[in-house]
Amino acid sequence: MTEVALGNDTRFELTVSDVTGAVGDSITVLPIVVAVAALTDLHLPTLLLGFAVFQIVWGVHYDLPISVEPMKALAALVIAGSLTTGEFVTAGAVAGVVLLAVGRTGTLSRITPYVGEPVVRGIQVAVALMLARTGVELGAGNPTVALVAVLITGVVVALGYRRASALVVLAFGVVLAELSVGVPSPRLPQLALGFSPALTETTLSATLGQLAMTVGNAAVATSLLLADLFDADVAPDELATSMGVMNLLAVPFGAMPMCHGSGGVAGKYAFGARNAGANLVLGIMYALAAIFAASVVAAFPLSVLGVVLVVVAFSLGRSGLDTEDRWFAVGVGLLGLLTNVGIAFVVGVGAWWVRNKL
Repeated sequence: MTEVALGNDTRFELTVSDVTGAVGDSITVLPIVVAVAALTDLHLPTLLLGFAVFQIVWGVHYDLPISVEPMKALAALVIAGSLTTGEFVTAGAVAGVVLLAVGRTGTLSRITPYVGEPVVRGIQVAVALMLARTGVELGAGNPTVALVAVLITGVVVALGYRRASALVVLAFGVVLAELSVGVPSPRLPQLALGFSPALTETTLSATLGQLAMTVGNAAVATSLLLADLFDADVAPDELATSMGVMNLLAVPFGAMPMCHGSGGVAGKYAFGARNAGANLVLGIMYALAAIFAASVVAAFPLSVLGVVLVVVAFSLGRSGLDTEDRWFAVGVGLLGLLTNVGIAFVVGVGAWWVRNKL
C-alpha cells in the first residue's frame, strides 16, 4: 500500500484494489465518451481531460471514491443526432446553472419528493432505448465486425464479467483502430471556446430530461449510496453544487456535460475501491488516454461502437427497470423514445401525481 498526502488532511491510500476499482467507474464512461467524440465535433482528448481533472478534484474534495460520469440523457441525444453539438454543450451549461442554483439554495431537498422514482427510472429507460437504437444502426454498417464484437461480449458475460463487457469490446475496437493507424503519437489536448450557444426548445427539453435523471441518480441516489457504502454524510444539495461548478468550468472549454452517479460509485466499490485513491488512479489514466487518443478515435470502427452502445444501453435499461412500478417506467421510456425526454418527464410527473391522488 502506498500513501500519498495532498494536504488538508486528504490522503490517498493507493492499493491494488483502488487500481482495479478505478476501472469500475470507467466501464460506462469510456464507451459513451468515445461515441460522442466519434459522432460529433467534440474532441476526444479534451473530453477525456475533463474527466481526468474532475476525477482528481472531487476525489480530493470529498475524500471518497466518488464518480464522475457523462450526463447520459444529453449524451444519448447527441449520439442519436437529436441534438446538435451546440445544443449539447448549451444544455450542459444550462444544467450547470440550474444545479448550482438549487444546490446553493438547498432547493433540491425540497423538490425531490415531487419527482416520482418511477419517472426517473422511465427517463433511464428512454435513454437506454435511444442508445440501443443508435447502436443497432451503427452495427448494421459492418455486420461482420459487429458479429465478432457480439461474440466477444457473449464470452465475457459467460465468464462472469458482465460489468466489464462494454470495456472489453471497447478495447477490441481500439485494437482495430491501432492496427489501422499504427501506434498513436502523443499530443497535448487543446482547450477551445469553439461552439456557439444554441438555446432552442430542443435544448431546454433535453436539459429537463437530464435534470430528472440528475436529481434522482446523480444527487439523491449517490448521496444514499455514499452513506451506505462508506458511512459518508454528503447531502444531495452538496452534490448538485459540485456538479453545477463542474459543468460551468468544463463545458465552455470543450469538455462534455458531466455529473456524479450512483452507478459509478457502485462500480468503483464492486471493483475494490475503498478510498479516493481510485480517483487519482483513474484521473491519471484519463489524462494519459487524452494525450494518446487523438488518432485512435478517428479510426475507431463504428460497427464496434454500435455493439458497445447496445451493451451500455442494456446495463442502463436494467437500472431503469429496477423499480416496483416497472410498467410505469416502461411507459415513460417509450414516450421518451417516440417524442423526447423532456415531454416524457413532464407527462410522467403529471401522470404519477394524478395516479397517486386517486
